[in-house]
Amino acid sequence: MTTEAERNGEVPPDAAEVPPTDEQELQQAVQTELSMLAEAARFATPERASAIVEALLFAAERPLDVPSLREATQLEEQVVKDALEALRHKHAPGAGGTVLVDLGGRWQLRTNPELGAYVRRMLQVKPMRLTRAALETLAIVAYRQPVTRPEMEDLRGVDCGAVTKALLERKLIRILGKKDEPGRPLLYGTTREFLELFNLRDLTQMPTLREFQELSEESRKIVEEEAPPPVAGITELAQDLQAAEKLAQHTAESDAALSQLEDAMGDAEERSKAAAQVLTPPPDPNATATPGTTSTSTSGSEPSAGPDSKD
Repeated sequence: MTTEAERNGEVPPDAAEVPPTDEQELQQAVQTELSMLAEAARFATPERASAIVEALLFAAERPLDVPSLREATQLEEQVVKDALEALRHKHAPGAGGTVLVDLGGRWQLRTNPELGAYVRRMLQVKPMRLTRAALETLAIVAYRQPVTRPEMEDLRGVDCGAVTKALLERKLIRILGKKDEPGRPLLYGTTREFLELFNLRDLTQMPTLREFQELSEESRKIVEEEAPPPVAGITELAQDLQAAEKLAQHTAESDAALSQLEDAMGDAEERSKAAAQVLTPPPDPNATATPGTTSTSTSGSEPSAGPDSKD
């Protein structure tokens, strides 16, 4: 039966037979696939759920949280959490080539840090390196956030403008707002990328000051254990409580022996001089000249002739 609108030409007679557009077909396919996934999720076993979640984590380029996994799998929240717990044991550190890292409720599959050198060599990439100034500034922001740039510079004692800009570009810190004081300086804090870089679930996992001290003591013990063995005899001398007294006594005896040696050398030198004077006495100025010799008068006159001299 033809309606009045169709007779007036407002609606084409074959309107119901117009084929759907590509977008409509895509939406229908998505809805069909979603229905199929929801139906499959109802009968998924724990092993099947773990395999599904593992595949998503492997293919994802960023960490995934539980809502994202639920949206993609149509699994119940508890099923997703149980799957993550099973994968956490399966990909524990040291168990294989990959580890499952919890980044504050967001999960990501990563290569084992112990095997990072092989991965970098294959991918021909360089690890992210931070300068000492960048690490100092980043530590101040992490432990003092929210913190302003003047406060960073007051703690470090140097300008932090270039370092702060570099950390912002690497998305390791972000601007949280402005401080309510004259000048309205910007407030800085850490980002999710900061947690991902250092494998932290949240800021509470950062070491405390006591842990830093314990780490320093542990590092000192490790250095002492790895240090080369000392020269034989030094260790025993260092462990002897009377080593200082023994060393002082030996020093005093050495000084006394050296003093005796110097005195003996002085006596020997004096005796040598005395013996030389006895063997070679000095000439007598009043002695009479012997025959056949000439003597020079003190007045400067010519020498007198001897008995054999001729006139």
